[in-house]
Amino acid sequence: MSLTCHFPKLRNSSWALRVGKEMQRRIVSQISPSIKLSFRFTQSLLFSSYNQTLTPDSDDPLYSDVPKPRRDKSERKPYPTPMKVLIRRAKEERESRKAEPVKLLETPPDNGLLVPELVHVAHQVYRARHSLLSALWKLVPVIPFQRCRFCSEVHIGHVGHEIRTCTGPKSGLRSATHVWRKGKVSDVVFFPKCFHLHDRVGKPRVVHDERHSVPIVPAIVELCVQAGVDLEKLPTKRRTKPVYSVEGRIVDFESVIENDEMKSNISLNSENLGWQLESSSRAKIDEMENSDFGKKSDQLNQSNDGEGEHLRELSIRAMDSWFEMISGAKKIMEKYSVWTCGYCPEVQVGPKGHKVRMCKASKHQSRNGLHAWQEATMDDLVGPNYVWHVRDLNGPALDNNLKRYYGKAPAVVELCVHAGAPVPDQYRSMMRLDVVPPECDEFDLVA
Repeated sequence: MSLTCHFPKLRNSSWALRVGKEMQRRIVSQISPSIKLSFRFTQSLLFSSYNQTLTPDSDDPLYSDVPKPRRDKSERKPYPTPMKVLIRRAKEERESRKAEPVKLLETPPDNGLLVPELVHVAHQVYRARHSLLSALWKLVPVIPFQRCRFCSEVHIGHVGHEIRTCTGPKSGLRSATHVWRKGKVSDVVFFPKCFHLHDRVGKPRVVHDERHSVPIVPAIVELCVQAGVDLEKLPTKRRTKPVYSVEGRIVDFESVIENDEMKSNISLNSENLGWQLESSSRAKIDEMENSDFGKKSDQLNQSNDGEGEHLRELSIRAMDSWFEMISGAKKIMEKYSVWTCGYCPEVQVGPKGHKVRMCKASKHQSRNGLHAWQEATMDDLVGPNYVWHVRDLNGPALDNNLKRYYGKAPAVVELCVHAGAPVPDQYRSMMRLDVVPPECDEFDLVA
């Protein structure tokens, strides 16, 4: 009896639930779609504003994080421009080429002409690089600077750090610890080299058979030359009329006599030009380092206030030259294309990458030694060589267990800061100046 008397109540309750759901659906269906969209829009705005207040903007230079190296050398570098955007650009160029097979290129530097507003910027970048190197030649012997014997890791301080990040040969036997030795000027900032293009539009590629006859120069110098800097040792062709594009190929209708004369001069001097540039730069660096820098360093270690003030002015000048070179190179790279290999640090300035089969990075067998070219960034053109920030040069070595509390900065910035220059605002967050690292015995007590 209890089951039969309770069964109608169960049926009535289930029926009431079904009726309630149907009424709810009718009410929701009667609401206009505009009200629904406005509700969703306001809800998304509230959540987005809430997230923005919690997490700072990643594009803001005041909140730049410590740069992290690639996890694996076999991984490709990230693309600065998304792949979908590159595919869409290629399709648009293909369609425009079909619609207009023969056209006069109007925008520089694609038409072979210089960009007028970037000529003085190129001269500023070239002078800033020379001023930066001359200042570093005087700062490196004074500030203690070290480099690992087996990898490219550098450190500024009297004692090398104990952070286990060595990736050199037999690093597993040393538990990835570094073996430190005295560093040089070339270890502070890295200027990768590329092939010099005499005609960046008429002959934009260097083939494999020309690898020994074409001069090799620093990529940032080649960028300045292509943007308008004239150097006697690096002849380049300056056009007065724009070129034509015939089905994607560049055709130049200027006189061919000048080209033949320039090619004959290049063939006579190009074999020894690259070696002369490299040997002269190395000889100059060695001469500056081995001259009387030891005397200057001893004098500055026993210096008075006047010499310390001179060192501070020198570091400020080096810092200003660094920022002037970086900012000017970024402006030039917006117009003049720079390419880098996706797997190795090779760089080429020009409309296209070269065809020299010299890549030895991951998957180079499938490419027959050719580089996997992609758009380059500022760090590919000028290697900043990030180092761990040290608060006290005479303090103890950095502990491996406390590495998440330490900050980083480019080696030039860290060197100039310890020489007396003020800390730049865009690197304060990266150097983690507001973080107080715990002591070694307090490591287990910190959450």
